[in-house]
Amino acid sequence: MIRATPLRRALRIALLLVPSVLIAWAGYVWLLDRGLAAQQAEARQRLVAHARSLDSQLDKYARLPQLLTLEDTLAEALSAPNDPTRIAAANRYLEAFRQHAQVSVAYLIAPDGITLAASNWREPQGFVGRRFDYRPYFREAMAGQPGRMYAFGTTSLEPGYYLSAPLQQGGRVIGVAVVKVSLAPYEATLPAGGDTLLVADDVGVVFLTAMPAWRYRTLSPLLPADQARLTRTRKYPQQALQPLAAGQRIDASASAAQRLRVAGPGPARDYTVQTAGVGPLGWHIVLLSDTADVRRGAAAQAAALGFGLAFLTALWLFVQQRRRRLAERRESLQAQRAAHAALEARIAEQTEHLVITNEALTERILELERTEALLRRARDNAVQTAKLAVLGQMSAGVTHELNQPLAALTTLSDNAAKLLELNETAEARENLRLISQLAQRMGRIVGQLKTFARKDSARLEPVRLADALANAQMLIEPRRRELGARITVHVADDIVRADALQLEQVLVNLLRNGLDAMEGQPAPVLAVDVSTEGDRAEIRIRDHGAGIAPEALARLFEPFYTTKPVGKGLGLGLAISHTIVQSFAGSLAAENAADGGALFILTLPTP
Repeated sequence: MIRATPLRRALRIALLLVPSVLIAWAGYVWLLDRGLAAQQAEARQRLVAHARSLDSQLDKYARLPQLLTLEDTLAEALSAPNDPTRIAAANRYLEAFRQHAQVSVAYLIAPDGITLAASNWREPQGFVGRRFDYRPYFREAMAGQPGRMYAFGTTSLEPGYYLSAPLQQGGRVIGVAVVKVSLAPYEATLPAGGDTLLVADDVGVVFLTAMPAWRYRTLSPLLPADQARLTRTRKYPQQALQPLAAGQRIDASASAAQRLRVAGPGPARDYTVQTAGVGPLGWHIVLLSDTADVRRGAAAQAAALGFGLAFLTALWLFVQQRRRRLAERRESLQAQRAAHAALEARIAEQTEHLVITNEALTERILELERTEALLRRARDNAVQTAKLAVLGQMSAGVTHELNQPLAALTTLSDNAAKLLELNETAEARENLRLISQLAQRMGRIVGQLKTFARKDSARLEPVRLADALANAQMLIEPRRRELGARITVHVADDIVRADALQLEQVLVNLLRNGLDAMEGQPAPVLAVDVSTEGDRAEIRIRDHGAGIAPEALARLFEPFYTTKPVGKGLGLGLAISHTIVQSFAGSLAAENAADGGALFILTLPTP
């Protein structure tokens, strides 16, 4: 009986909530149908506007080839195809026409299908001498009609809209004038995202869209006759022409909206599809409206309705339950009073025990504080030891860095003395200026080394990452020059909360390890990228070396563990760096980059 009561209560609640669920589902279906209808009406208006825009764009280019037929220079070239002078004049005219009309190319084809002159006659891939009698626009113009075609250029491999017109003389066609126009400016205006616009040709091949993954897909599987015609005319010579929606067909001539599921790019989505005819070639403009927002809106409203009904049901149940609880509370009040007396006695006993335990804990805490102070001093000594070890490794490079300006100082001072003897004060003053610059440079090097070697307690303060990285680079400069490496740093005005000197020590360790990992490479590159998100700044230091062995990744930050050869390192640099970063409330991690090399990720808090 005790176990059956909660089960019966749960079944009762479930039965009371069933009407809310059914009403919410019915509301979702109604709201979805209403939302999709509204979306389709709005999409139809946008579809008509885009269709008119494309028609206007095509009409603008329709007269261009006919204008070419009025030029006597082209007719003269056709009448004397072997006359170089007339062919050259036709080439120059077509070149000027292309520039003024802002078309991709204009060219003149003889009746045998061979191009006599073209606006791109100066280019290596020019059309002059090429045969285009297999193109429908040529055959249509030779029949006395204007030709139209959208296709890939077989020479340029660039798509375009081809328009042709016949040149007639004495009632017969003596040649064909062709203009190729790029529709890329119109394609750039097509929307993508919630509403995606496609333009398909007469057989259903999509050739204009703002979604590159959908370009040269088909609305439906191609018929064998259509496939053969596309192959014969070389309209899309290098495209796979796969269906846009696998297992589904889009009827481009349908007046009612269609629904289908399209995959890619990204996960598959449900779309409402509407089409409209456009242009003189039987093209169709297709608008795909993503129904996800409509579905989410309907689901949200239906959920609100269901939750509202469920809330009313729960409120009624709460009132009933409260009545029962009040009765139970009165019964339990007497039992609570009896238990209260027993509890007070138990509390007195436990209080005495807690006082004794608290005294013991206080003594333990004092002992832990003393131990922590000892550990902090040991850590600071280890950090200082690591600094001195790094300075020792850099001593040879620093000596070389100072010898160069010292030698230059000697030479410049001797020259200045001789120049003063010769009363060449201007040149002597220039030598003295150079001596001053070299002395300042030596002072910066020595000052940076003294600052790096100084033993101070950690002091957290705002630190500019650009300055810290610059100082660290100065300290490893001899090693970088020795390896012939290049260090790329991408950092903005990022500021972190850290100890400046200890942060520079961590950066020196990481940069030097990255350079050591690429020793022996012909052109090593060490990349440093800094990004800030929220209250954390992330410094990513990536080398292009051999990477970190899997067995070494788990032990990389252990003291005295090193992957370097004997004599090249003590295994303390990363362990100390890890400890320093933790004292900043940051983190230090390592991993292997996907395309090779090791990647160290240093995360620090921002002020």
